[in-house]
Amino acid sequence: MKIISGGVCAAKGFTAAGIYSGIKKNKEKKDLALIKSSVKANAAVVFTTNNVKAAHIGVSAKHISDGMAEAILCNSGNANTCTTNGAEIALNTCKLVGKSLHINASDVLVASTGVIGQDLAPQPFETGIPQLVSLLDDSEEASNSAASAIMTTDLVDKQYAVSFELAGKTCTIGAIAKGSGMICPNMATMLAFVTTDVAISSEMLQKALSDDVQDSFNMVSVDGDTSTNDTCIILANGLAGNPKIIEEGADFDVFKEALAKVTIALSRMIAKDGEGATKLIACEVTGSVDKKSAAAIAKSVIKSSLVKTTILGADANWGRVLCAIGYSDIDINPDKIDVAFASAAGKIMVCEGGAGVNFSEDLAKKILLEDEVEIKICLNVGTEKATAWGCDLTYEYVRINGDYRS
Repeated sequence: MKIISGGVCAAKGFTAAGIYSGIKKNKEKKDLALIKSSVKANAAVVFTTNNVKAAHIGVSAKHISDGMAEAILCNSGNANTCTTNGAEIALNTCKLVGKSLHINASDVLVASTGVIGQDLAPQPFETGIPQLVSLLDDSEEASNSAASAIMTTDLVDKQYAVSFELAGKTCTIGAIAKGSGMICPNMATMLAFVTTDVAISSEMLQKALSDDVQDSFNMVSVDGDTSTNDTCIILANGLAGNPKIIEEGADFDVFKEALAKVTIALSRMIAKDGEGATKLIACEVTGSVDKKSAAAIAKSVIKSSLVKTTILGADANWGRVLCAIGYSDIDINPDKIDVAFASAAGKIMVCEGGAGVNFSEDLAKKILLEDEVEIKICLNVGTEKATAWGCDLTYEYVRINGDYRS
């Protein structure tokens, strides 16, 4: 498997574009993106589990019900959530894309991200969509533009792509994602759009995606808030020419491995770019009786505000880690738990058998001052493991969200 450039345009037959259309106040920031497959593609999706959902979710869910799609349109700057005409805007947007691309409106999927509860005007779409269509390209720059156009408070765009072989055919998976705040998915991610030229049925594509998000996007938390707009879409157009994957087996396993490579890379990027964040935190839980328990504990630690501030201050206050493990609702034996902190500066054991050990505070601080920090927890009761990703909690996070609408 090889990491390659190109993002969402890396796979055969995919083009993209991103522009400023007038949705955002800042004209220097793009706010409308389009991704297009040259042929109708098999498709799969996961949406937010929040009971308050953006209008695009109902529309896209209906359009993807046949397991097919050909284009994705995403706007940033407005969530199109909790408004009186959200569904109408989303439907009309699909019609505009369909007309401009000469495809069926039902083969268009839409997504939105931004401020909740503000009406989304139709005019930016009416003028922006034809412009997007004219700019569609399969270049790396086209993926860059689309990735920039779906950002809100993100400081960096998020792209990743890999190539691999299936039955002697070179295949590719590429993706773009956005996410910085209101991040604690219970499905997939904030917004992620994945493209692949692998030939795979929509049923197997859905199985691969639904399984994958449990170990990738669902293991990310920036602030504990699950968005109303979370959407992850994957399109597979089959242009790589591999024998179509229609059941589990060796080829399906290779595809899932490649997909995980992409989604986990994006998950780490999202966590590291958390609003106001200065550090990426990875929490690895090993020695668990089952994977579900390990995942719940890792997520509990990552979500803890006290753990997050401990990492911010580079203070080896390991008791906060034990506390977060304890309220995870998982049956544990505290007397068996070991905890260590690790980074590029080294590794230090701070707790063994549920009790503190003598350690160098100076080395611990040096380890915790790095911009990527690992919290290593061993439960010592089994063989299963899981990893979650998050970030520190800073004063800047409060500032950003104190005046988000402005």
